[in-house]
Amino acid sequence: MNKLSNILKLCLSVIFIANVSAADLTDVNQIISLANKASYYGGDDGRAQARMKITDAKGNRQLRQFTILRKDHSDEGDQDMLVFFSRPTDVKGTVFRVEKKIDNDDNRWLYLPALDLVKRISAGDKRTSFVGSDFYYEDVSGRNPKEDNFTLTATDDKHYIIKAVPKDKSSVEFAHYIVKIDKNHYLPMAVDYFDAQGNLMRQMQVLKTKLIDGVTTVMHSKISDLERGSHTEMQFRKVKYNLGLPEQLFSERSLRKPPTKWLK
Repeated sequence: MNKLSNILKLCLSVIFIANVSAADLTDVNQIISLANKASYYGGDDGRAQARMKITDAKGNRQLRQFTILRKDHSDEGDQDMLVFFSRPTDVKGTVFRVEKKIDNDDNRWLYLPALDLVKRISAGDKRTSFVGSDFYYEDVSGRNPKEDNFTLTATDDKHYIIKAVPKDKSSVEFAHYIVKIDKNHYLPMAVDYFDAQGNLMRQMQVLKTKLIDGVTTVMHSKISDLERGSHTEMQFRKVKYNLGLPEQLFSERSLRKPPTKWLK
C-alpha cells in the first residue's frame, strides 16, 4: 500500500509540475513553496552520504565525511534529521540532530563523543559555521521561508530571480539575498548574500544535479565566503528516498548508539 501511495504521489507531483511549468509563475510565494519542497522534502524520508571539502584563504584543505538521515512529518512541515560524522578521526562519532519546526524555532543539538556531551545549539547560533566549514547550521537543515519577505524581481528563460529580505534583520549577518530558482525542477541554483552597503559577501552555487527515485537532487554544491576568502564544496553519493525510516530513530538515543542498519 505504501508503494502504491508513493507512486500516486509521484504521478500527481509530475502532473502538477508539468502544469505549473507550462507558463511562468507570477506568485512569488508559490515559487518559494515549490523551491522549499524541492530542496528539503524529496520523498517521505531520505539518506545520503556526503563529503565536504573545506578550503581556507591560504589554500589549506580539510575534509569532512558524514551520512544524513531525514524524515518528514509532512510536506513543508516539521522534519527530523540526523547527521553522523565518520571522517576525519577528530570528528568521528560526532552527531548533529535537528527537530525542524515550522511554527517555532528549530531544535538543534551536537553530540561530542570525546566528552560524551550533548550540546544544544541555540537559535542565535544557527548562522554560525557547521563543523568549521563555510556552510552554516541553517544551510544544512534549511531556512524557514517564514523568516523572509520575497519579491519576484525578474524571470529569464531558465530561472525565477527572487529577492529576499529578512523580517528580523538583527538575527542574520546579511541585509538581503538574491536567489535563482530553476523553472523546471524548482531547485535554487544560486544564492547571493549582500550586506547593508550592497556588497556581495557570500555565495551558494549548485554545480551538479541528478534525478534519483524521481527526485531532482543536488549532488555537488559550493559555498564561498567572500569576506574570508574561503570556500567549501559538498558532494553527495548513495542518495536514496522513501526508505521507511522509523520515527523512533530520530531520538537522543541514536546520538550515542548510531543506527548502523540505516547508515549503510
